[in-house]
Amino acid sequence: MKHNRLFRSLAFGLLAAASLVACKESEENYTPYTNWEARNAAWYLQVTDSARTAIAQAKAQYGDQWEDHCQWRQLKSLLKQQNAGGLYTDSICVRILGRGTGYSPTFSDSVRLNFRGWLMPATYKRINAQGVQVDSLMQEVFTQTYYGSYNPETAVPSLMAVSATVPGFSTALQYMREGDDWLVYIPQQLGYGATAKDVIPAYSTLQFRLSLVAAYPTGSGVPKWY
Repeated sequence: MKHNRLFRSLAFGLLAAASLVACKESEENYTPYTNWEARNAAWYLQVTDSARTAIAQAKAQYGDQWEDHCQWRQLKSLLKQQNAGGLYTDSICVRILGRGTGYSPTFSDSVRLNFRGWLMPATYKRINAQGVQVDSLMQEVFTQTYYGSYNPETAVPSLMAVSATVPGFSTALQYMREGDDWLVYIPQQLGYGATAKDVIPAYSTLQFRLSLVAAYPTGSGVPKWY
């Protein structure tokens, strides 16, 4: 409970700071990326708080079987020392949508997966048909292997090396099993950090839906199509 109160206090403070800066911006200068770093930090802290709260409640109710009754996971980056303390941004947060039972890839393996990636929710200003400016809360998609609602029967999985992805992404893949379907939240420290990447602004928290279709152990040969 002490940790939950601390995380909520930090989240409130970051959100308040982000709001104060945003309010100082004129309407003409406002963009969805105003005060982006602080807002992304606050959003990821909220996600972390949700994960920690759900996990703590499941452990209190179900004990050692908590994982069978909780969708949330907090997974420390495999590039970090596992048996030492660290920051909450050393970990990704995961919400499990579907569970698989197949092979779990390693860092040197290749995978085929369906995915969609979003930036954090942001307010976009637009003019409606009546000429009135309205604010819309949206999440911008920056990459995807499918369109519309996810349908594994029609989606076209992408082939990639686990080692070719950012630390948060590769950590998620190495905890997944073939058939898993996850929502993954990656802090900017385990993403692209201070570097902008294509349409992804610097300091972005990344959200992905990852569906692991197949994994290929190193040296097993990767088929051209799955």
